Amino acid sequence: MSDHDDRFGLRTYLTPEEAKEFHKLFMSSFVGFTAVAVVAHVLVWMWKPWL
Repeated sequence: MSDHDDRFGLRTYLTPEEAKEFHKLFMSSFVGFTAVAVVAHVLVWMWKPWL
């Protein structure tokens, strides 16, 4: 087994291209989840303000 390959760090098993793809998917999911949460909070606030 070679000492050098394209994988990042310890135990990640991802190439740089795979890491970028995973990061893009993770960030898209995070932004989508956050947007849904903000919309839900605004709708609940309009229905029944909590402050």
